[in-house]
Amino acid sequence: MPFKLTESKLPFAPLLLIAPFFLWGTAMVAMKGTIPHTTPLFMAGVRLVPAGILILVPAFFMNRPQPRGWTAWLWIALFGLVDGALFQGFLAEGLVRTEAGLGSVMIDSQPIAVALMARVLFGEIVGLWGWLGLGFGVVGISLLGLPKAWILGLLQGDTSAIEFGEDVVQQLFQNGQWLMLLAALSMAVGTILVRYVSRHADPVIATGWHMILGGVPLFVGSAVWETQPFVHLTTSDWLALSYSTIFGSAIAYGLFFYFAARGNLTSLISLTFLTPVFALLFGNLFLGEVLNSVQWIGVGLTLISIYLINQREHLLQRFKQDQSTERQGSKSSNLNGLKPSEMEPDPRSMAQTQPITLEVESEFSSRS
Repeated sequence: MPFKLTESKLPFAPLLLIAPFFLWGTAMVAMKGTIPHTTPLFMAGVRLVPAGILILVPAFFMNRPQPRGWTAWLWIALFGLVDGALFQGFLAEGLVRTEAGLGSVMIDSQPIAVALMARVLFGEIVGLWGWLGLGFGVVGISLLGLPKAWILGLLQGDTSAIEFGEDVVQQLFQNGQWLMLLAALSMAVGTILVRYVSRHADPVIATGWHMILGGVPLFVGSAVWETQPFVHLTTSDWLALSYSTIFGSAIAYGLFFYFAARGNLTSLISLTFLTPVFALLFGNLFLGEVLNSVQWIGVGLTLISIYLINQREHLLQRFKQDQSTERQGSKSSNLNGLKPSEMEPDPRSMAQTQPITLEVESEFSSRS
């Protein structure tokens, strides 16, 4: 079942459901502004470990149960490796090589993978409207992320502007798109894993511990491969990192995985299409990243995809009701076109058929 916001006991439930994607989008902009003065693995670790502590401390005072048994800890450790270390590591390394808006777009190509995995593993129904919405989302993200020259060349049937072969791979390495796609796949797998983790541990507690366990390898990698990660950080950089840690990680992850453990994954993950919209808008405002006309079309298609995916059951019910109403109207018009003699049965014909029915019944009774 999709999320029933009106039935949620949480105050301001619709805003809380959208909040993680707003916070992720704006945190991407904050991280991009900080990356010139620090190193990626250190920044990724700072975004995870303190955020995990910020989640666990209030959860402890709320008496939320701690994980028990090796099974619970193994699931949390796997969750931390995939959604913590791999996702944040790929994201930070990719952010060095690409813009904040474009990086967010590439990461949020994950709903297709989540929808497919949720369909196979949990039997969640996507439906015609859902797949149509996902298709709009893919097209929208493509318009946002692919170079404008490529898109215009494809529309005009001219592929000379598109470089194939090793040049494409080299371009992906330089721009970081492939790292962002790996980050997207890591988060998609992490979104699926939270269902299994929540069977053995409290989802909020598991979220906090997975951040700490996932952040430790990032700090170790930073100590081994990076030098002076925090020497050149300014006051504004520390404020941006604090925002990314507190709001972009602790609050956003806590809300996201709380909903993911209790709702339809395809409906929830479809809202991630909002993240690149926020990242592109705030990237333009604070970093001067400019949207071209093609990318604005992509934003529009992205918003359409969100509506179609989240309203797919409502749209299906309305479609069935419209069909039922149309059939009833068609029957009514047919009946209105008949004469009264054609609408009511003739008593004489009923009388003529009655003996035949009796004869048949008597014949069956004699055979028995």
